[in-house]
Amino acid sequence: MKLVSIETIPGQNFEVLGVVKGTIVQSKNFGKDFMAGMKTLVGGEIKGYTDMLVEARQIATKRMVDEAQSLGADAIVGVRYTSSSVMQGAAEVMAYGTAVKFI
Repeated sequence: MKLVSIETIPGQNFEVLGVVKGTIVQSKNFGKDFMAGMKTLVGGEIKGYTDMLVEARQIATKRMVDEAQSLGADAIVGVRYTSSSVMQGAAEVMAYGTAVKFI
């Protein structure tokens, strides 16, 4: 499945199947959350949260692709990601785009 952030694929004609999305709310365990809190005292990257968001984006992307495949899509154009804090230590990540079928 081809994923692109642009709204078209150069040289490729397609029909639009519709918007597809994948979402996940993910949290870290208490121990890692506590250690992340300690890291804020000295500054720098909070690796546990970086890893959590990378994993969440991968899961959200897979769910979006699965939805597109169920529609018979060949690609997803206009792929975007959003994230928001749901509660302390938990974030929602959403991947979305437009599923298309090549013609």
